Amino acid sequence: MTKAGPRVLPVYVVLPPRTLLLDVAGPVEVLRRANVEQDGLRFAVRYVGPAASLVTSIGLTVTGIEPLPQALPDEAMVMVVGSVEQMLGDQGPDAAETEAGNQAIVDWLRRRVGPRHRLVSICAGALLAGRAGLLDGRPCTTHYSDCETLARLAPRARVLENRLYVEDGLVATSAGVTAGIDLMLHLVAEMVGPAVALAAARALVVYLRRAGGDPQLSAWLEGRNHVHPAVHRVQDAIAADPAHPWTQESLADVAGASPRHLSRLFNDHTGMTLPDYVNRLRVALAAQLLGHTRLDMESVAERAGFASTRQMRRVWRVYHPTSPKAARGLGNA
Repeated sequence: MTKAGPRVLPVYVVLPPRTLLLDVAGPVEVLRRANVEQDGLRFAVRYVGPAASLVTSIGLTVTGIEPLPQALPDEAMVMVVGSVEQMLGDQGPDAAETEAGNQAIVDWLRRRVGPRHRLVSICAGALLAGRAGLLDGRPCTTHYSDCETLARLAPRARVLENRLYVEDGLVATSAGVTAGIDLMLHLVAEMVGPAVALAAARALVVYLRRAGGDPQLSAWLEGRNHVHPAVHRVQDAIAADPAHPWTQESLADVAGASPRHLSRLFNDHTGMTLPDYVNRLRVALAAQLLGHTRLDMESVAERAGFASTRQMRRVWRVYHPTSPKAARGLGNA
């Protein structure tokens, strides 16, 4: 039997006149790294727009842009990026030509983007999505300098300020420029797993973070906002098998450091102790087992690396205000 190939997700990056280049390069680089790190889901990126070429925000000309397609595959991702008023060298189309290109995008978005498509706006790309009515009735955000404009262009949208990004179902919007990287890392974590997002973030030497109003980072992502390779090796080993009977000595071997030096490194770079990190991941694993399986409490404790249900409950109380029993059947632990 031949092995099935990876699932392919079409990604249409919509380029307006005066495209802000970082809005494109940052999020798409996350997708490229995700393709490198795994082969279960292939992000197939295409660049589309109202013109075959354009001058970007930094004066670099981009060519080979495909026309806005007449139809979109079901479940495709449409990424609308931002543009700038003043460009490096003050090149690019005049105001009338710029508006004509923007209006062509707005009309296309209104006609072609449906409820099964994933819409992602980066920075001022939200202004085009808002003009198309795609943010009506939704919480959303954009660059802080454009929030008032978005509220005026899309009066039925609920514009939230001081957010890195906002996700509402299949519609996600982000604040200025580098926040698009944050949003795409978050989406990659949702679609192909936090380990892939972590690997992409490390390759790009950026932090994994969330907007202020979003839930806190899961235990699998906590303590990862650093670039120390030895500490990451230890975290990767623990995350791969939280139930393993880890000791300070065995983890020091993974790090290639003495137990005392590893303890200091881990505290300095993660803000927590090694035992605390192990316990957080074991509790997270127990929560997943409780929410997604019918295993009894004793089996959950054993599979999560606890010596007994009593120990699991004691450690659980450190991180959760409710009992393990409350996580049973939640399905989203």
